Amino acid sequence: MIGAGWAGLAAAVEACRRGHQVTLYEMAPQPGGRARSLPPEPGGWPLDNGQHILIGAYHATLGLMQQVGVAPAAALLRLPLALVDPAGRGLRMPPGAPVPGFVRAVLGLQTWPLADRLAMLASAGRWALQRFRCPPELSVAELTHRLSPRVRHDLIEPLCVAALNTPAQDASAAVFLRVLRDALFSGPGSCDLLLPRQPLAALLPEPACQWLQTQGATLHFGQRVDSLQRLAKGWEVAGDWYDSVVLASSAAEAARLATPHAPGWAESAAGFAYEPIVTVYLRCPGARLQAPMTMLAVDAPQREPAQFAFDLGQISQEPARAGHFAFVVSGAAPWVARGLPVTQAAVLAQARSALHLPDAVAPSALTVLRSLAEKRATFRCTPGLPRPGAAIASGLMAAGDYVEGPYPATLEGAVRSGLAAAAALL
Repeated sequence: MIGAGWAGLAAAVEACRRGHQVTLYEMAPQPGGRARSLPPEPGGWPLDNGQHILIGAYHATLGLMQQVGVAPAAALLRLPLALVDPAGRGLRMPPGAPVPGFVRAVLGLQTWPLADRLAMLASAGRWALQRFRCPPELSVAELTHRLSPRVRHDLIEPLCVAALNTPAQDASAAVFLRVLRDALFSGPGSCDLLLPRQPLAALLPEPACQWLQTQGATLHFGQRVDSLQRLAKGWEVAGDWYDSVVLASSAAEAARLATPHAPGWAESAAGFAYEPIVTVYLRCPGARLQAPMTMLAVDAPQREPAQFAFDLGQISQEPARAGHFAFVVSGAAPWVARGLPVTQAAVLAQARSALHLPDAVAPSALTVLRSLAEKRATFRCTPGLPRPGAAIASGLMAAGDYVEGPYPATLEGAVRSGLAAAAALL
């Protein structure tokens, strides 16, 4: 296995579970890929490389966590889906079956005229009758153009950027509908929010590595694989022979390694455009949000970068984390172009109005802990996007959230691709 992100770890665990000897190479000093924890600042709380969330429909990811000894009920805060603003207004899903819950939640949106609520439910019913399928060339904006501007602004656009990290006018309607289908039709709790109570490293990467070592796997960190050599039977990696290899690195790195053996596949993997995500971690003692995850109304995109804010104190339920927040800017290309200091200052101004500050707390008490820009956070999930298949050559497979599949660039997509790659090879 080359790459110890969530896809590579899933492939390695699956291979070991099937009784095979596994060697894992990772160029970084720690596992996790883009969903990893960062070394803590001196005396500080460990932060993640961005704020990741899961939903109840992520069955492959939750199953993998259990396989390596992580209890999802303890590691994740499970909440019914709520897309609420800083005042607590918005869509709130009740517990239980998601389809009737969605109907009740939409009908209960008193901030929408009745005509808007009925139009949203009619559209959702029409998508369900069409089995959540649509022409591949359709964008989310085109799919929802009959809905009112209010509905698109309050619900469709935030859902789209949260799920696909691509603006609605550019995002694939087919992938968007698939995410909705799984959230609404995967049983009770499928659209629940699952928010990490622990650092990402403890959620899967570190437990998976520990589990792999107990199974006899060999792990190499801080070692980049320079090339793959094809042999009469199998492959040579870093001077050692293997009967099969899974490339679970980034698309660009996989393309580099695959070029001598499958140039067409490599060209496809190297052809992605990407969307960045910026995360600004803030601290303000005594402040809090109305909900652990709060949707921010971005009425002035030139001044308000972040779409979502997370109250890390409420999520982790650790007293020491009270007053810590993560503000997330998805589809952040315009802000990355303006520079991280400009983005950070704009988020700070946005946070001052979003947070509920006690009277005794001055706005100047709100400080920045750290700002992160992941410039290749996800591929741009555009209509009809060609994605390379998992099979590269005989005995050589690819795994990653970019590989051909039904999901956008998500943890679940990465895990599913890793499981599938290992199963196909073995």
